[in-house]
Amino acid sequence: MSVAQALNRQATARAFWLGFAAYVVPTFPIGYVWHLVAFAPTYHGLAMYRDDIIIPFGFLSMLIQGAAFSWVYPRVFSDRSAWLSNGVRYGLALAALSWSFTTLAVAAKNVMTSVPTYMLLETGFTLVQFAVVGPLIALAYRN
Repeated sequence: MSVAQALNRQATARAFWLGFAAYVVPTFPIGYVWHLVAFAPTYHGLAMYRDDIIIPFGFLSMLIQGAAFSWVYPRVFSDRSAWLSNGVRYGLALAALSWSFTTLAVAAKNVMTSVPTYMLLETGFTLVQFAVVGPLIALAYRN
């Protein structure tokens, strides 16, 4: 392996872990505050969640998502000099994907007192989350 290849491998690994952190570090506090503090009474009123939330499961889910979303980014965006526009587009794409399985699918399958309230809350959360993490992941991979 040449020196250039070794340096490129180190840069790629560094970008992956920065992208991973760019997802996990803001997602945990945003999710915790949104679901368990700011809107906790509203979520409780929906009568769809456990009384004893299993936070480690949620955190493990974030770790898996962070790895996947960081791994995908460089495979989708080859021009990394336009990191902000790429990050906004990536955030929108991830938000749409996430919304499809964290909002639509959950609303379709789970019993709750108000589907519209749940849809509104989770749509808001998804937009906030990916408005933050999309650009941060792109920033981690910028040239």
